[in-house]
Amino acid sequence: MIPDPLSLLAFAVFFTGAALATMRRPVYGVCVLAACTPFALYQLAGSTTVTLLKAGIAAVAVGLFVRPHALAPLRDSRARPMLLGGAAVIAATAITYAHAAYPGAVVRETLKAVEYVIAFCLVYCAYRIDPDSAAVRRTLIGVTVVVCALALTQEFYGATSVLLMNGHPTPRIAGPLEGPNQLAGYFDVTLPLLLAFAVAAQGEALTAAIFLCALTDVLTFSRGGAIGAAAAIAALAYVYRGALLRVVKPLAAGAIAGAMGAVAWGGIAHTFGLSRFWDLSPSAYGGGVGTRPLLWRAAWHLWREHPVFGVGAGNFEREIGQTGVTRVRTHANSLYLQSLVEGGIALFAATIFLIVSALRTLARSAARSPLTAGAFAATLALAAHQVVDLLVFYPKVGAWWWIVLALGAAAE
Repeated sequence: MIPDPLSLLAFAVFFTGAALATMRRPVYGVCVLAACTPFALYQLAGSTTVTLLKAGIAAVAVGLFVRPHALAPLRDSRARPMLLGGAAVIAATAITYAHAAYPGAVVRETLKAVEYVIAFCLVYCAYRIDPDSAAVRRTLIGVTVVVCALALTQEFYGATSVLLMNGHPTPRIAGPLEGPNQLAGYFDVTLPLLLAFAVAAQGEALTAAIFLCALTDVLTFSRGGAIGAAAAIAALAYVYRGALLRVVKPLAAGAIAGAMGAVAWGGIAHTFGLSRFWDLSPSAYGGGVGTRPLLWRAAWHLWREHPVFGVGAGNFEREIGQTGVTRVRTHANSLYLQSLVEGGIALFAATIFLIVSALRTLARSAARSPLTAGAFAATLALAAHQVVDLLVFYPKVGAWWWIVLALGAAAE
């Protein structure tokens, strides 16, 4: 199966425009990747998919490589820890091909990890060649407003996911992301960047973006998202100390507005439904994706049977039936359990090494740039959120995190 002619034409136009923009100024390529990440426009092409992000990565590579020594910035010591971490994850993922029952899934996950690292390399080089935080800031504001607007319309026109409050279906908004937890994960990366930029230089557009981001984040009803947002704010408070108080008003106003929206839905359902945030007991409402306790027990059971190299990357959703769980096909709903069950000790260790390396590298100079501070806080937010959700599995979150990592490491 190949994309239809109109879709192919649209991707060709996008590719050409992105490549030409990158040739003109490398930072424009960075902005293209930041702008297109949450909007995949998936098109089937054989056994894989064509997306805006993949087309954008290819276009930025073409636009960047017309310059001599385009990859020279990768020799910098600041890029090395993340590259080593990424290489370790790729290797630990790929090695599971040797014993996986479903090797095609291993190939898919390995190529996804490769895609993330390539995006990191391109963004790092482009920003080192042409640093312009103002261009990144303007792009970030625009994309945030669009993502939030698309998500908030689902409050009125229906969402793909709902929360039952006293038997009443309450929308859990996701916008262009795959689900509400994924949108909250996207905001785990986006909100710290907005806040860091606002500490450095406030403006009406930036204030509005922070307000909308906080409002929309609350209305995802994501418990992991609340954990991630709290971790990000704590990280920025550590970096900026009292200076973070400058951005409290739009952040608090957005969170309060979101809470008021949640209370309004609770009023319709004649309940506040707050028990959701601490009740992890099994529920029949898990649907085809199960519940966290169910998935976590299954992951632990499978890992104990395959402790060193796991069951194979991408194989958990297919092997979960061996644990007695039926009619469920999804991931383990935890980055750490997912890496453990699918890649064993090897992939788990590589995942921890990547996170710790990124945090250590960014923490050393987090206060020197809003991009570095935002990347540090975003990494801590995702590390905390992914205790209860798997987010980097989705390119709209995983690739976005790697892009921000590159910006944080490359910023002066």
